[in-house]
Amino acid sequence: MKKILLLAVLFLTLFLSSCKKDDLLLVTTTSLDNSGFLEYILPFFEGEYGIDVKVVARGTGAALALGEEGQADILFVHDYNSEMIFMNAGYGEKRSDVMFNHFLIVGPSALNLDSVEATLAHIYNNELEFYSRGDSSGTHLKELSQWKMYGYDVSTFGDWYQETGQGMGSTLSMSALDDHFTLVDIATFCAMQDALDNEVAYEDVNELVNQYGVIKVSPDLHNRDDKNADLFYEWILRDDVQVLISEYKMCDLQMFYPNEE
Repeated sequence: MKKILLLAVLFLTLFLSSCKKDDLLLVTTTSLDNSGFLEYILPFFEGEYGIDVKVVARGTGAALALGEEGQADILFVHDYNSEMIFMNAGYGEKRSDVMFNHFLIVGPSALNLDSVEATLAHIYNNELEFYSRGDSSGTHLKELSQWKMYGYDVSTFGDWYQETGQGMGSTLSMSALDDHFTLVDIATFCAMQDALDNEVAYEDVNELVNQYGVIKVSPDLHNRDDKNADLFYEWILRDDVQVLISEYKMCDLQMFYPNEE
């Protein structure tokens, strides 16, 4: 594991050092990467402005940490509370909501219960094996908030509750392979479901909202071309781009709902 982490750090260092000053360095969530959304949306920006976008996909916690270090121009993340801590500390110049979808609880079987509370209670009471991201990502923090909301303390859970420390795609694959339950965003689930045999254990678009925000990192933290970050920030919020966001579909479903609609 230590070797893997060292290799990841080395790769990231080499990647960041290879970025040109006029590239746009976008640090974003593994869910937007694993879902195929970035592969869909970024060519529209690059084609319009002729700017190369370099993407680093990390959990929201790690993405915000890179922002603090000045190793990002734009953050595209999904945990509002963490984002506001970042902003209030002066690391971000501006922030806006962009789009939202929702999370699912998936696993080896459909539980057919009528609420998040009932689903989590069933998993807890029966000690059904559960994989948590365990990486301070937006998905991980959402999962922890749900347990806490209904009176559970994950630090007291037994061996049935395990942390993967991995991104969304890897955690979803592990849950399918090992017959564990997990929390996943709908876009990543749809992108990967044909290759996996996870069942939807619980889904509700209102109870498990997944809000994404864009942050322009303070230019005082880096020496790259600040104009490109401004261009992207304004572009992703533009009406015509919000339409493009709404047109991204998988599983015959709209994957993201623009906040500007």
